[in-house]
Amino acid sequence: MDSHVNYNHSSNASIPKVRVGLIGCGQVAQVVHIPTLGFLSDYFRITYLCDVSTGALEHCQAKIPGSGPNIPRITKDATELCSSSDVDVVFVLSSDEYHAEQAILALQHDKCVFVEKPVALNLRDIDLIQQAEKSSKGKLMVGYMRRYASAFESAIKEIGGIEKILYARVRDIIGPNSTFVDQSGTFPKTFNDLEERDVSDRKDRAMELVHHALEVECNVPASPSAITMWRVLCGLGTHDISAMREALGMPLGLVGVHTGFPFWSVLFQYSGFAVSYESGIHSVPQFDAHIEVYGQDKIVRIQYDTPYVKGLPITVRVSENLDGSLKETVIRQTYEDAYTQELKHVYEWIRLGKPVKTTIEDARLDTEIFQMIIKADSRRVKAGSGIP
Repeated sequence: MDSHVNYNHSSNASIPKVRVGLIGCGQVAQVVHIPTLGFLSDYFRITYLCDVSTGALEHCQAKIPGSGPNIPRITKDATELCSSSDVDVVFVLSSDEYHAEQAILALQHDKCVFVEKPVALNLRDIDLIQQAEKSSKGKLMVGYMRRYASAFESAIKEIGGIEKILYARVRDIIGPNSTFVDQSGTFPKTFNDLEERDVSDRKDRAMELVHHALEVECNVPASPSAITMWRVLCGLGTHDISAMREALGMPLGLVGVHTGFPFWSVLFQYSGFAVSYESGIHSVPQFDAHIEVYGQDKIVRIQYDTPYVKGLPITVRVSENLDGSLKETVIRQTYEDAYTQELKHVYEWIRLGKPVKTTIEDARLDTEIFQMIIKADSRRVKAGSGIP
């Protein structure tokens, strides 16, 4: 098969489709992955669905075009899906508490695995996934879609042209996610048909996983505020920290930190410059997510919009000193969304063997940075320099 895929070619009958099994039929499956896989139907076919909710399974099954043998099978048993010969790749889209267990299960059945971020809620489970991948014929990719946007890759090149970075800012301050989901045109549904044992199991798992992350791995008390911060860092924070790492590398340490909810801020130390990370959630229906990097004569900014509404462009703005004049360039490479571009990488990763950058080893670095933040804030609180 050719090493390049022409996704706009009129005939792709000879291209083998990747058969996808989805574990988790909640919001991200309904709003993002099922529609996007459908748009890429020349390359993917959903063959299996798994969820603990019968209503969610039936709703998602009805959303997927097909008849007879092309109707995806449904199950509440993840092992049944992972062991199926009709599944090439397992998409782990379930609640965060189950990502590690289900990713390991799929790898044990020698499947390729695409797992939405966060890949796990502590380092212990990340290491277990890494061990499972080494023992498997399968392989794993983590879903950091912002890093697969062509605009982000352009921004990386522009940042590389800055002679010396003086300062950078990473911001992700957004309104209620429900606002964007409700306007996405995908009409997702939630269901209240879960069994009590499933509700209790998720709650118990969350407590054990996060307490282990905080008390064992970070050696800080698992206070309500620390638990909340760990969850939002693993959720919203992974988008920003992961992109920051690729754009600027790993920070050397922290200069200052103040965590809290609904707003938090961190000042990272790099070699010769600092990076401010500010994030929060409020009720104003706007989405302000960007990375801005400053040099002496050049500023590069990549601006993201909500990924839940397709077609909203990601742009790069370059501001430069041109012989004393201000030159501003706005680059909008495509209206194609980051999730679609990410799934093209998934296809080429599976069918062409092309390597991906969002590996389990890469994802581990996010958790190491989260630990830096939580530990530093715990020291701040103990020193009495701030209110917890």
